[in-house]
Amino acid sequence: MEHYKYVQELLSTATGAQGTLLIERQIYDTLIDEVRKNLIPREVAAIYLGPDDIPGSSVDVNSMVADSMDVRIVAEGAEIPLDQASYATVNLLPLKYGVGIRITRELLEDAKWNLQEHNVMIAGRRLAENENSLIVVALDAAANTVTGGAAITIANITRAMQYLEDSDYAPSDFVVGMEVLNDLRNIDTFVDWSKSGNIEMLQRGFLGTVYGMNVVKSSTNAGMTATSSYVVDRRFGYIIAEKRPLTVENFDLPTHDMSAASVTQRITVAAFKTAATAKITTT
Repeated sequence: MEHYKYVQELLSTATGAQGTLLIERQIYDTLIDEVRKNLIPREVAAIYLGPDDIPGSSVDVNSMVADSMDVRIVAEGAEIPLDQASYATVNLLPLKYGVGIRITRELLEDAKWNLQEHNVMIAGRRLAENENSLIVVALDAAANTVTGGAAITIANITRAMQYLEDSDYAPSDFVVGMEVLNDLRNIDTFVDWSKSGNIEMLQRGFLGTVYGMNVVKSSTNAGMTATSSYVVDRRFGYIIAEKRPLTVENFDLPTHDMSAASVTQRITVAAFKTAATAKITTT
């Protein structure tokens, strides 16, 4: 009986299955890549310190404490009161992040694509997304928080801007999560020509500037909370210290007949002047 079933499969597609004797299964020749995430660009950082700027394991950034010197009325013939500026230090200690890639020689020989090369590229993306997460953690150290409702409002945005301006900072960037971005699309002030003076939101579905601030959208899958946003003065917001840029080291594991790569980066992000960042939360 089994013999006749085998013959029938050779002669008819009715009992055949895709990828078996009679029915060919085609594999598309192009590997479809994952969608790229929206990341906060490094230009928003107040300071970027590279390997040449960090001779040791860590680096100190010195800054003056605001309003730490005062002048006073001096009576005629009286001693002039003493005062001086105060200084603060932020220490940045880069930590190592990385991933190891191990692929058998057989898979490299038989695969349709260079799997090691592709995995190294993806590892680089993951490190960039990790850096984005570190930036969000630094932004979370904001000195002031505006608590909004179910959707962000213009009053929430302007209040966050005022927090910076109260300390003489200048809001330059508005980092938003995806829900906040959607809220902006539903604020008629940014859509109505007679109010906003442009139709950028209608044309692009994204507003490039809000009250003079660059709008920077950041992906939820890269460390950003969808309901959060940050108003930042990029001159003082946070510092990136990168001791080792993204580094790829290829090597072989002969005892396992494998080809391997180590992808690493030593980096940290720290808040600089916390009053230069204001956080807005919605629900």
